[in-house]
Amino acid sequence: MFVRTATRKNKNGTTVRYLQLAHNEWDPIAKAAKMKVLHNFGREDQIDRAAVERLVGSLCRLLDPGRAAALTSGAELTFIGSTAYGGVYLLDQLWRQLKIDTILTRILASTRRSVFTERVLFALVANRALDASSKLAASHWVGRNAHIDGLPACSDDACYRAMDWLHQVQDSVERKVFDQVATLLNLEVDLLFFDTTSTYFEIDEPDEPIARDGRGVPLPDLDPENGDGDGDGDG
Repeated sequence: MFVRTATRKNKNGTTVRYLQLAHNEWDPIAKAAKMKVLHNFGREDQIDRAAVERLVGSLCRLLDPGRAAALTSGAELTFIGSTAYGGVYLLDQLWRQLKIDTILTRILASTRRSVFTERVLFALVANRALDASSKLAASHWVGRNAHIDGLPACSDDACYRAMDWLHQVQDSVERKVFDQVATLLNLEVDLLFFDTTSTYFEIDEPDEPIARDGRGVPLPDLDPENGDGDGDGDG
């Protein structure tokens, strides 16, 4: 399918060009391809450009967004790639309106952690809302399938480190976010709901207590009956 140009000369010597949408069809009787006009756009200087743009837009919706952009961009432009932004942008605005970015940034200021930790945590939230996947898959999602302001790329290690830190400051973050939401919506809270996994197991006896340090990391086993904790088994 192609755009065909037909030229006609007027009596006064001027030339008028007409545009047609045409394609070639095989004629089994003549055993040759013959051109068939599908649509007449009319005179080139009087063409309804708005109608042509609508047609091009309709056809582009049938293509991959990246491919459509490559075909419709000017010759001076080189198409590199495309990422989704609409959903991420909306969530980022809500994130900022609730001041979650400010809450996390202030807590991060007292640590040696990267300021990008807040952006990584937002990326994980956005991924769960828009394209739920594992932390490893989410790290590939950032920058490739979705644009995150302030975070051009992400690694799975950064995701795990950000989540580890969030668990450490969970209580403080939850209180500050709750205070912010309650103030924003002017709520009087009488009942709280919490989310839990749909399937879990319980046993009659509690687990044996595990000694942990101040950060919640299990301490090595120093029981004399089990060795000195260095793995050689010699007391």
